Amino acid sequence: MKKFSILKWLVALVLIVVLAFFGFTAEVREGECAVITRFGAPRAEITDAGLYLRLPWPFEDIVKYDARRQYLESNYLETLTRDKRNIILNSYVVWEISDPLTYYNSVRSADIAEQYIRDLVTNATNGVLGGYDLTALVSLDEEKIKIDQIQAEIFTRVSETSQATYGIAIDEVSILRLSLPDVNLQSVFDQMKADRQKEIDQIVAAAERDANKIITDADARAAEIIAKGTTDAADLKAKTETEVARIYAEAQAANLELYQFLRQLDTVAGSVGAGTTLIVRTDEYPFNVLAQYGGLLDGSAGGTEADGEALAAALAKLPEAERADVTAALWALIEQAGGDAK
Repeated sequence: MKKFSILKWLVALVLIVVLAFFGFTAEVREGECAVITRFGAPRAEITDAGLYLRLPWPFEDIVKYDARRQYLESNYLETLTRDKRNIILNSYVVWEISDPLTYYNSVRSADIAEQYIRDLVTNATNGVLGGYDLTALVSLDEEKIKIDQIQAEIFTRVSETSQATYGIAIDEVSILRLSLPDVNLQSVFDQMKADRQKEIDQIVAAAERDANKIITDADARAAEIIAKGTTDAADLKAKTETEVARIYAEAQAANLELYQFLRQLDTVAGSVGAGTTLIVRTDEYPFNVLAQYGGLLDGSAGGTEADGEALAAALAKLPEAERADVTAALWALIEQAGGDAK
């Protein structure tokens, strides 16, 4: 009987300890925050995990919230841009409780918090997009797209209000989907075509500019080459004529008779050609050379004694080693002139 009485007291003591533990303490786990209330009024907020003392219910109570980051998609919103174009947007928000006491006083539940956040995103989106044209969202010109800037402005407006009013920290606000009403599709396509055509015109203009520059440079280079070639040709011709004149002068000074003879032959050879038929007098210049000297070279009749002496004197002035070559060359030239003149 005595043992049974001790057992009852032990059980009662354990129950009292357990009740006291749960009644006078509150556990906050990782990823949670809490508010301790006394008779319904908030007394303290808890942001760190641990075991905390409190008075038992109904004197004090603890309200716990999920303090982890949470993902929320906004409703589809149809709004107007600055250029009066309708667009349909869907955004997402990443949020968390940063001030449990403010959150408890203004929100108290996650469902209400999500509705408040959606309302903030809607108001901020309407306000921000009213200052931008549709091309800031949809355009082929990357410089006109301002999505990052638009999202940053929406984020600033939402985060400032939610932190101050609801104790909610907004970590990110981004546009998730963007679509257009059917009535605006054609105008958007037309705008995209215009942007693309503008880009094509710029490329064509740049190509034409480069082509004109290449043509201009090529023409200038060609003109420079032609001018240099003309100058070089003129210089070469002048030098050649000077050299020819010098050679003629030296030849005339060294052997006047041979020079005159060669000039006469050159005149005859230059006057006729293949297929030319001439009826000439062989006793007149310059064709008299054919009669005067043709027979002298092959030993047949022709020419006068003075002609022979003149030709012999001219050839005698040449070196012996060159005399035979000159005689052969003269004979070939006479035969050419005579053959062409027939």
